[in-house]
Amino acid sequence: MAPACGVGEAVAIRLAVLDLRAKTVHINVTVIRVAGDGVQIQPRTKTTGSERILVVPEHLLALLKRRIEAGRVGVGGVLFASAGAMIRDPSNTQGDLRKALDRVGYPWVTSHIFGRNVASRLDDAGFSIRQIADPLGHTRSSTTLDSYLG
Repeated sequence: MAPACGVGEAVAIRLAVLDLRAKTVHINVTVIRVAGDGVQIQPRTKTTGSERILVVPEHLLALLKRRIEAGRVGVGGVLFASAGAMIRDPSNTQGDLRKALDRVGYPWVTSHIFGRNVASRLDDAGFSIRQIADPLGHTRSSTTLDSYLG
């Protein structure tokens, strides 16, 4: 299963928060667009309760290692940088994801479907709502229940 994080959190993942040995990533910032200043890393997550440490599955860990070894690391150590090695705009990333999903025949899939999938799989495995909410970065379990499992 893949870790659950938003697009802004994913494009903000940096070498400094990836622990290859422990196979974890610390989600502690997000990328935002600031009017007049452009795209930048916000020094905190969307909400204070959404900071978390996620276990990185082996297949994703292998992909990240290949990116690092190939020197595909952007400014500030971001692992999913733009073609120019800059911080990716979450909106552009959403658009790229939309095009890719449309191209392979999944027009109904959105980035939120991935989080819902994680929530559903954890629910099917018998985890409590709180145990499901934590890796999704939800402070309130009701958010998970209403928006991801409801």
